[in-house]
Amino acid sequence: MSMTHTVTTMTTQSGTTLLINLAGAIALLLWGSHMISTALQRGFGTPLRNWMGRHLTHRWMALLAGIGITGLLQSSTAVSLMATSFTAAGTLSLAPALAVMLGANVGSTLVVQLMSFNTAIAIPLLMLCGFMVFKMRDHTGFESAGCALIGLGLMLMALSLLGATLGHIETTPVFHAVMQGLEGDTLIALLVAIILTLICHSSVAVILLIASLAATGVMTPVTAMVLVLGANIGGALPPVLNAGSAVARRLPVGNLLIRGAGCVVALAMMPLLSQLAGRLALTTPQLVVWFHTAFSAVLAVAFIGLTAPMARLLERLLPEAERTGSAAMPMYLDEAGLDIAYIGLSNSVRESLRAADMLNTMLDRLRALFNAPHRHSAAEIRQLDHQLDGLSAAIRAYLADLGHDGLSDADADRAQEILMFVINVEHAGDILSSSLAQLATRRSLRGELFSEFELHNIGLLHTEMLTSLRLAVTAFLGEDLAAAHQLVRRKDVIRQIEATASREHFKKLRDDKSAWAESGDIFQRVLRDYRRVHHHIAAVAYPVIDRLSDENGRADTLPHA
Repeated sequence: MSMTHTVTTMTTQSGTTLLINLAGAIALLLWGSHMISTALQRGFGTPLRNWMGRHLTHRWMALLAGIGITGLLQSSTAVSLMATSFTAAGTLSLAPALAVMLGANVGSTLVVQLMSFNTAIAIPLLMLCGFMVFKMRDHTGFESAGCALIGLGLMLMALSLLGATLGHIETTPVFHAVMQGLEGDTLIALLVAIILTLICHSSVAVILLIASLAATGVMTPVTAMVLVLGANIGGALPPVLNAGSAVARRLPVGNLLIRGAGCVVALAMMPLLSQLAGRLALTTPQLVVWFHTAFSAVLAVAFIGLTAPMARLLERLLPEAERTGSAAMPMYLDEAGLDIAYIGLSNSVRESLRAADMLNTMLDRLRALFNAPHRHSAAEIRQLDHQLDGLSAAIRAYLADLGHDGLSDADADRAQEILMFVINVEHAGDILSSSLAQLATRRSLRGELFSEFELHNIGLLHTEMLTSLRLAVTAFLGEDLAAAHQLVRRKDVIRQIEATASREHFKKLRDDKSAWAESGDIFQRVLRDYRRVHHHIAAVAYPVIDRLSDENGRADTLPHA
């Protein structure tokens, strides 16, 4: 009995050790994939985001971009987050975004193809090169590239550990029982792959795991292909579950529908696919890799011409929800974006545009107050100012929490531009509420209306103010250097209008000096405060000019006063 107990204990310990080794290898595989994705997103995510936002208008270009960017970032999920943030912001239409996702699915198969080769000698080389590049930390790009190389080496090491561990596990009775349970039960095999991919948040890692399991020789080609289909569905689920709004859910839902439709067709054709697999001179692990590639490539070709009608269908199925609640409450400051710099910056830009819209509304209400003064309009301007202050505070707090792992130089500069934009918009709103609205109300309390001459000049300033605000948004949103320079030059236009109006107003008051005591002073202060508002609007241009001029190798000579 003692001998039997000893053998049983040794067997149990051996099985436990194998499970621990298997779990550790899978964890190392996932960590390597995470290192590659986060490092490249931190180092190169912003340039890729800017390029995507400006150039992806044609579906074939979007398809190729999805393949290339996914091959670089090693993560179709990262590309999905990029494209989703643009479609939700309205800077990338849904049809090309769907084409990007078709390309991203193909691009993720290239990663699997790369990992499927015998790259044992590459593991130490990648680790060494990654460490050397990481130590060249004079530029953020070197640090990111070094981390990515180390992550790739860790993934290859994890695959090597997986192969060795599975080689021992395949002889255990439990492993054979599990594999026999998957054989012949398509639904169970599909659900297992979906759940596993959903837990791992990486279809690449699960496909590589399936290929490693197939290398043990206990999995039929049909089961292997069904597991690949499940991994494709499971890889499309996390973006759907993490989306915070109906608009943000459109793209991931479209991607899920495309993959789901492809899986239904593939399952229906499984007998034919099984016969075709038997004719090919491929091992089961090779079949896993090539079937995964062929599945994504066929979907890309089949659906690339259907992106426009599918986009219209998704817009009908997932309409934009009506905005409710206080306007001061942020709508786009998702906490999930705090860990990925370019997503967080994109969220901050969208909220900043809402702040600019509030300022535009305040200007319109102020114009109405000058034309037909009554206290209700002044109270409405004050309420809008309180909402603008609350939204500005939320954006500033969000930017302060952005990038826990540190921001790249480009991302830090962009965050500073967003911060300055929000602060200047808030200060402009404060002047409208606390000064200009009060001046308009003071004239109405004295029973006096602004004269036609005064309203004409206020109207001129108001029109120029709206034009400058549009230029400020253009320079800020599109990072447009020409618009920024034009905005700064418009300060002279405002000065000229103010000087001319002030000079002519003095001339008119010479004939009626008694009117100067109150009403004349109010108009002069209105002119001054409009220029103060424009000063804050024009100040938005300077961070854009400084950064883009430096990037283009040009020294800016405009004064900052």
